[in-house]
Order: sequence, then C-alpha cells, then structure tokens
Amino acid sequence: MDKNPLSADFRLGFLGAGQLARMSGLQAFRYGIQVGVFSDRPENEPVQFMTPHSQSGSFSSSDDLASFAGTCDVLTLENEFIDSDILARAQEESGTPIYPSPQTFALIENKLIEKKTFEEAGIDVTPYALIGDEDALESFGATHGWPYLLKSSKGGYDGFGNETVHQLEDAREAFDKLGGHDGHDIIAEAFVDFTHELAVQVARNETGHVVYPCCETVQENHICVALKTPAPVAPAIQEKAREIAVHATEAIDGKGLFAFEFFLTPEGKLLLNESAPRPHNSGHYTIEGCVTSQFENHVRAVMGLPLGATDLRKPAVAMINLLGTDQRDAQIDHALASLQASDGHLHVYGKLDSRPGRKMAHYTLLGNEMESTYKKAREVTRAIRI
Repeated sequence: MDKNPLSADFRLGFLGAGQLARMSGLQAFRYGIQVGVFSDRPENEPVQFMTPHSQSGSFSSSDDLASFAGTCDVLTLENEFIDSDILARAQEESGTPIYPSPQTFALIENKLIEKKTFEEAGIDVTPYALIGDEDALESFGATHGWPYLLKSSKGGYDGFGNETVHQLEDAREAFDKLGGHDGHDIIAEAFVDFTHELAVQVARNETGHVVYPCCETVQENHICVALKTPAPVAPAIQEKAREIAVHATEAIDGKGLFAFEFFLTPEGKLLLNESAPRPHNSGHYTIEGCVTSQFENHVRAVMGLPLGATDLRKPAVAMINLLGTDQRDAQIDHALASLQASDGHLHVYGKLDSRPGRKMAHYTLLGNEMESTYKKAREVTRAIRI
C-alpha cells in the first residue's frame, strides 16, 4: 500500500460490526488510525458506537460494499456472511485491497469448499458429504452411523444452521429446516469420537507468520462456553495442531488472522473441523493471556505490519464465555466477584439486547496452574446474569 498505515488519516474498514470488529477496532485505535464499519443489521451494533465512519447496506450488493470500500484504505472481515465474488467485485470497483483476499476467501467461504480445500492440501478433516436428497440422508447414516450432523454450508454459527439427526425422519425434517429444498447446500458430517476439541490461531502476512498456543474449547449445545490454555493434552499434540494450522493458512495463501478448530481422537489423531478467516471466539483469551492479542495481530497482519509475539504471559489462562441469561435490555448483574479476582478481566461487548444463549461478554483469568485457575474462573462467573 502507498499510504503509511500508521498515519492519522489511514482508515481500516471492517465488513461486519459485531464484537470481533469491536475488539480489533480497539487495537486499531491504539495505533492512532481511523476505523470504518459496514453493517447489514437494522439495529446499532457494537462498533457503531465507537466511530463516526459507519455505513449500512447489504452484503449481497457489490455496489454497497464498493461504496464503503472507497472510504477506506484497507478492508478486512469480521464474519463469513458474504460471497467471494461480491468481495472481488467490490475490490475491483473500489481499488481498495481486502484481506483476507477474495481469492483466499473463495477457498474456504463455505463448509463444503473448505473441507475440499484442506483435503486437497493433505489435511485430515471430519468425514462429510454433500446431501442432495433423501437417499443421500439415508446412505450417509448407513455408512457413518447415526446420529450425525446436518449443517448449512453457509452462515451457521453458535449452534444455528446445525442439526443433530438420530434417524431418517429427523434427517428429513432437518434437511427441510436448513433449506435443502430451497436450493441451499447441506452437508452431513459424521460424529467423531474425540477426547478434546482444540483450537489454534495463526496470523500471517508478507512479513512472516506467528502461531498462538493450542487451547481446548469446552462446548455445550454446539456453543463454546469456556477455554483452557494451554490445552490439557500432550505437548506433541499441541505442537502438531499448531503445525497443521500453519499448513492450512499457507494452503489458502492467507493474509490476516485465521482460526482453526480440531477434534483429537482417542488414537491421538487430529481432524480439522472448521476454520475462520478472522479473529475467533477461541482466541479471546489472548487479549490479556498473550504478549500480542489475536486482535492486535489481526490489525497488524492486514496492514502489512510486523507481527507480534504470541507467548503466554502466565502458565495458565482460562476464559469463560458469558452468555445471555434473560430476554431484556443488556446489563451485567452480580459481576463483583469476577472483578475482584486478581488478574481477572471482564469484557462486555456493548450489545444492546440480551437473549438466552447470546454471546454478550467474556471473562479471562490468568494463573499459575490450569485446573485451579479454570475452577476459580467458573466460580467467580457462576452468579453473573446478563
């Protein structure tokens, strides 16, 4: 890029205006640069309270995106609810670079393409198939066993767009619910016998790459509720996950911040489950837990700056996702115990409305030993209501 990215009139634009863009935007502000945001939601989102450079429109309109891109020096992603061809047209029409690039995004823009991309790179993935009709629903169950997962190939998150099916009738209903009869690509994924769910983040640009520690994600109802870093698995497994994550990032020639989720089988095999071309919930612990957070390295990566160290600041870091408990205007109740804990850190996302299960905040606790740190983090957040 021609302009110095550390100049006061440099503007980094985010496609998406939720908490991930908010936390990356806070790091951009540290460097004295401007933040622009594009939202497709009717309500105000977390980043829109932070900057005057906000635009609303449709992610399906290259004209809307190109108009926003023309006000920025670099664009980056906060979510995947967009098509690569729209990104490519917006970049061409505006002349503003987008990272990850439309070419990179095209290799992982939906779950079907993503799995094919990583398979071709020699990376083991969870068994899957594209489902086109009822016969395919039945044959996948016969081959891989019941229950299994049906997923919308595009747009699923936090349990939305996913259905667990236990028999053919369940599968028929889920296929219809997910839009299979409306032309949406639906994929089936086999249930994997695993001992741990692991995650790794990688930042990469023309200056090189850095890889974060391997963490364990604790899941309930397809939603990550907590993290343990480093993951309580053998160091060799941690290192292997990190190596695969770097290989996957190189396979898509990624520039930016990428996250990868794995299943660890009882035999010690790692299967790549999903990826994200942006900061990820599994990396929130890095804000206080690492020398350089995933959000700061996201900003550095897309602006072409040298990347920061990813070492842990303490031997153990636990992170608790704070989910909505009530349908109401957002507020945090009973948080004093968490705030009083030494080296405990509460992050509230600024969403206006709470509802049960919605990610509203997170809490990070640093310590010297994992299980005691994790236990304390759970204890001091147990009474919190949002």
